[in-house]
Amino acid sequence: MLIHSASQLLTLHGGPQHGKKLGELGIIPNGALLFNGGKIRAIGSTHELMAAFPDEERLDAGNCVVMPGFVDPHTHLVWAGDRSAEFEMRQEGKSYLDIMAAGGGILSTVRATRAAEITELKAQTRLRAWEIFQHGTTTVEAKSGYGLELSTELRQLEVLVQLDAEMPLQIVPSFLGAHTIPEEFTDNPQAYTDLICEQMLPAVKDWCQSHTSHLTLPFVDVFCEQGAFDLAQSRQILEAAKELGFPLKIHADEFKNLGGANLAAELGAVSADHLVKTSDDDILALAESGTVAVSLPCTPFGLGEKDYTASKKILDANGLMALGSDLNPGTAWCGNMQFVIALACRAMGLTPAQAIASATINAAAAINLQDQIGSFEKGKQADLLILKVDDYRHLGYRFGINLVRAVIKKGTLFNLGEETQPC
Repeated sequence: MLIHSASQLLTLHGGPQHGKKLGELGIIPNGALLFNGGKIRAIGSTHELMAAFPDEERLDAGNCVVMPGFVDPHTHLVWAGDRSAEFEMRQEGKSYLDIMAAGGGILSTVRATRAAEITELKAQTRLRAWEIFQHGTTTVEAKSGYGLELSTELRQLEVLVQLDAEMPLQIVPSFLGAHTIPEEFTDNPQAYTDLICEQMLPAVKDWCQSHTSHLTLPFVDVFCEQGAFDLAQSRQILEAAKELGFPLKIHADEFKNLGGANLAAELGAVSADHLVKTSDDDILALAESGTVAVSLPCTPFGLGEKDYTASKKILDANGLMALGSDLNPGTAWCGNMQFVIALACRAMGLTPAQAIASATINAAAAINLQDQIGSFEKGKQADLLILKVDDYRHLGYRFGINLVRAVIKKGTLFNLGEETQPC
């Protein structure tokens, strides 16, 4: 199919964008793109491509923006239940850490997820997956972490694998057995840390290798934070995972600076995520290592906090920054990357162009898929959005509505509405 007559074709070509280069959208006015076999075959102006490929099936973009699909590199997509009561508690003055200490927070969702059969867990997750796809996310990273026991952790991973095979949304799994300390190990957190390293990680690797889908190893993530895993325990888990061949991620510096970002840089983690309380030295270490700094602005927004990731410092250090939603039931039940972009513009001082690059090509780098998705380049997957607007700056400028008209994933068109009039 030849998509033509785009007011702005945002190519984002050239690879992940470091530092001050963030925001180079590679715009082709009146642009066009040809794909077949689920891959991009040609990119250029409408005049050039319509002349070169006169016999191809065509789709008129109607003078609207065409851009790569959003990539969300940090979600907790699969869980059961909700935590609406905790939102009310926070509004009454309780902090996130207070709620965790009282047995709420993550542990509340753990209890609900452990009790859910795989069919119910899959049904709840499928609804969330369709919602984020309809808002333009074509690839999503999704974590386990609401089991904190092997059987439920594997059940979460199995749901993700099945939905990836059944839906157009591409799902990249992460194992987050180190999300928090389960209730049964409250008095002995080190024993749970040892259990992850000695039993759970090898079992996840065996499960992947014996799975009928011949799975590649997921990312291994750890929540390095006060009330969860300290720096020594986080190191132990990540080093054990690295020894087994897993790629690494880390939750770091959401509430306290424990040194998790520096650990991620040292161990060559693909990304360090949250980074609200990250020190200047740690920001420099991330930039020098190439570890992607993933900001999750919906989380401080959801918690009513005033501090966000120090994006200017990351860019000044020539760091590689991405945006994610942190979709989860406790602090950020929002997987809409359009809202993430709008929030990052307001709370972090990004331009719309910088936020878009952070949510596409740089987000792809945060899940090791920058060579396959996140930009328009020959040979990459045909993952693209047709918006309802004629200028990319409406992303960021507007919020609270869906600006996506159609989603194309691996060359398959999903038309989301009746609107066919030109922008």
